Amino acid sequence: MDLAYLRAHPEHLPTFLTHQRIRETPVSGGDVCAASRLTLDDGHSVFAKSWPERADQPVPEGFFASEAAGLRWLRAAGTVAVPEVVAALPELLALDWVEPGEPSPEAAERFGRELAGMHRAGASAFGADWPGFIGPLPQDNTPDEGPWPDWFARRRLLPYLALSVDGGALTGADAALVEQVVARIGEVGGDEPPARLHGDLWPGNVLWGVDDRAWLVDPAAHGGHRETDLAQLALFGGAPHLDRIVGAYREEWPLADGWQDRLPLHQLHLLLVHTAVFGAAYRDAVIGAARAALGGTGRATVDG
Repeated sequence: MDLAYLRAHPEHLPTFLTHQRIRETPVSGGDVCAASRLTLDDGHSVFAKSWPERADQPVPEGFFASEAAGLRWLRAAGTVAVPEVVAALPELLALDWVEPGEPSPEAAERFGRELAGMHRAGASAFGADWPGFIGPLPQDNTPDEGPWPDWFARRRLLPYLALSVDGGALTGADAALVEQVVARIGEVGGDEPPARLHGDLWPGNVLWGVDDRAWLVDPAAHGGHRETDLAQLALFGGAPHLDRIVGAYREEWPLADGWQDRLPLHQLHLLLVHTAVFGAAYRDAVIGAARAALGGTGRATVDG
């Protein structure tokens, strides 16, 4: 199988893999899926991800189709580098291979400018035209005219708060604190028209390529507030050269006053997803973000 054949007949890929007709090398693929590098007969490589066989549930319906739709939508903006979808099947997703490199200040600045351009490409509404997922969890992408604070509370905070409480990761008192944020979100959240978001832009979903570019992978793409992507980039240690990313972004498209104070609010969504999926290990991060959102103490999270 070569790349041209695979593009023409993507449905044959599982059979070739089952019968070991393609060289397959395991690679890092994140916390949810199994991933591998496929080397084709013409020398091309493809990145493939699949639902792991050890999982205690089957692949959710539409899981890989959702990611493929998001990748194509982000790629259509023509700004940030996004791998091309080679095959999107119910059981796996195959993308053009991106050769990993090292992050540089120059690549970070380019990424900041390109991210602003992708956001500016916009969206017709908050949400998206396809069912969403974030990590292994469904994410309600029902198109919504907003305003953004109400939409963010209903579609991005409260569902994962409920899952986190039901799973025992957060207590009733913790939930009450987050609900205070929801009650005041109109005061602390700000509002903007829907931007074209990656939606799960923690630093691990930025792949720094040997071509000295930043590539976006593993999106939960949708129309949302552009500050959400920037806030997520600051989580879990922050993206390399984050100050250069944010500085270049702001030169390309300035942010509204108070953006640094709003970062914890935007981070709260992804942190609640983490308590819903991984449990109480992320409880302190949720509490800290909620308190900062209410108190406006998030200014030190990102410089730029």
